[in-house]
Amino acid sequence: MNIGVLALQGSVAEHLKMITSINKKYGAIPVKTIDELAAVDGLIIPGGESTTLRKLMDVFNLYTPVRERIVAGMPVWGTCAGLILLADRIEGERQYLGLLDVDVKRNAYGRQLDSFVDEGDFDDIYIRRVFIRAPVITRVGEGVTVLSECNGAPVAVRQGNILATTFHPEMTPRDNRVHKYFCSMIESRE
Repeated sequence: MNIGVLALQGSVAEHLKMITSINKKYGAIPVKTIDELAAVDGLIIPGGESTTLRKLMDVFNLYTPVRERIVAGMPVWGTCAGLILLADRIEGERQYLGLLDVDVKRNAYGRQLDSFVDEGDFDDIYIRRVFIRAPVITRVGEGVTVLSECNGAPVAVRQGNILATTFHPEMTPRDNRVHKYFCSMIESRE
C-alpha cells in the first residue's frame, strides 16, 4: 500500500517519516506529479500555508487530478492548511477543493507565537495535539463526524473518505496513532 504526501510545501518529511514508522508494508511517497499521484492509495495534504499550497497545486496541474481522485473515493487527510484546502467554506476566501462539509476560519488561534500543545481524545485514544497557527472549524455539516474537540470546538473530523485535523499529528514523533487511523481508512477501502 502506497501513501502519498503532497510534497509542494509544508511538513512533508515529517508525515513521510510517520508513515514509514508504522509498518514496512506502507510505502511513503512524496507527490509532486500526476504520475506520483496515480501511484498512491491515499493522500495526505500537509500543513503549511494554504494560499501557497493552492497556488502550487495549480502550477503543478494537480488541482483536477487530486479532486477527481478524492471524489472517486481515494482516502485523503488534510492537516491544518490541508483542512483549509478541503473545506467547503473558508471565512473571507473562496473555497479551493470544497469537498469537506465544514466552515473554517484561518489562523483562528492567533499568530505563530500563539501556537500551543494540549492533550485530548481522538476517536477513543488520548493524544498530544500540536496547534500551529491553526484554523478553527466553525460549522460541521450533517454528514461529518467529530473525532476530537478542543475547548468545545471540533479539531478532527471525518466525512467518508476525508479525514481532517486542525492540529499536526506529524509533530509528535513518538505517537503515530493518528497516522495509523488514516492507514486503516485506506485498508478498509481495499
